[in-house]
Amino acid sequence: MRRAFLYLALLAAAPAAAQVSAPSTAQAVAPAAEQAAPAASPALRSRVQEIVAILNGGGNYATTFSPAFRAQVPAEKFDTIIKQLTGVGGKVIGVESIAPTRPDAATVRLTYERGTATLRVAVDSAEPHHVIGLLFNGIEGREASLDAVVTTLAGLPGTTAFAAAKLGTGGPSLVTAHNADRALAIGSEFKLVILATLVREIDDGKRHWTDTVTLDGTPRPAGTYMFQPRGTKVTLRAVADKMISISDNSATDILLEELGREKVEAMMPVVGIADPARVRPFLSTAEVFKLKGVPGLAERYLALDEDGRRAMLAGEVASTPLTAIPATLFADGKPVRIEQLEWFLSPADVVRTLDWLRRHSETGPAAEARAVLSINPALPPASAAAWRYVGYKGGSEPGVMAMSWLLQAKDGGWYAVSGTWNNPQAGVDEAQFLSLMTRAAALAGQH
Repeated sequence: MRRAFLYLALLAAAPAAAQVSAPSTAQAVAPAAEQAAPAASPALRSRVQEIVAILNGGGNYATTFSPAFRAQVPAEKFDTIIKQLTGVGGKVIGVESIAPTRPDAATVRLTYERGTATLRVAVDSAEPHHVIGLLFNGIEGREASLDAVVTTLAGLPGTTAFAAAKLGTGGPSLVTAHNADRALAIGSEFKLVILATLVREIDDGKRHWTDTVTLDGTPRPAGTYMFQPRGTKVTLRAVADKMISISDNSATDILLEELGREKVEAMMPVVGIADPARVRPFLSTAEVFKLKGVPGLAERYLALDEDGRRAMLAGEVASTPLTAIPATLFADGKPVRIEQLEWFLSPADVVRTLDWLRRHSETGPAAEARAVLSINPALPPASAAAWRYVGYKGGSEPGVMAMSWLLQAKDGGWYAVSGTWNNPQAGVDEAQFLSLMTRAAALAGQH
């Protein structure tokens, strides 16, 4: 809900000053385009070895990283992330490869005891060649099969569900499943249903990607359009891009309002959601934040039937300002009513939704939906390169994490992978789930 996971981003490389990019459940960071480059400089190679030493508990943070980097990522913060990585992957065994994009910057793959990590490193071209940029793309596990991924998922605290399917001319054919029909909170993955509704409208000729929405100046949840002035015009394509690629909540609510709640609800059985009633009324992000954060709203809302809830959304909830939501909502990392106030779909539901999007975006204007889904592949570069096409959507909030991919193999075959983890008692280990799910995506075409 807050974002689409997923990369564990420490710092984006910057030539003059470090730029912090470390959300608690990080949004996916699209990999930079591959470019031909000369060999890595000796200074870069040396600093990579120093980073390995620091990741394994040694080295010298102060002498390896630039003052600007250390100012934005203090040693104690860096240590916290190292512990998270170590908890998932164990110790770093060695450097698997260094692929330079220029002499002082490279994509590096590290071999961990229990996985492989991809990171981007940049060093200052001037003496003493401090590290000025570092970005981790998470750790991909070493599980040898989808069954092994499922075994690990099944042992996590709380409830997990998973589905991997081969897609063809008929319905999806499940090849590996674990609680595949179990509807769980999915965070921002609900935005796939909104995208599907838009695609259907475009496919029917009722709307066009270039159509514009005129904003009324209403404050919205965090995102690009949070405080846009009245009269601002935005295209449907721009709003859809942001809704999917960076899970922009302001863009999501704009598109939901433009299409209409009832139309999106009517789309749920069309894309194959087994229990649409569980997701009705189909809530906006602003409505969920208000219900979770404003005292008394949730209790009154949950006591009502569907008609009563619709009336309350149109009345009391709509009239409650966003400023009434406590700034501390989610700050402690504890789950908030994730079994009651969320969007509830099963991995099988999500797989069917992705398959519907695939089948209805083969040709014509609706084909742009594939471009929307592929802006942010949420895979390390090497894993993404193994596929002809990678589309992705994920979601999270405290106690909730979900990741799903639409994948086309080099031979043209299509696959979908979807996994969810809910724990009402505590936040989930995002790095571990990322490790498992990116490995699942890598293994999806082996069946």
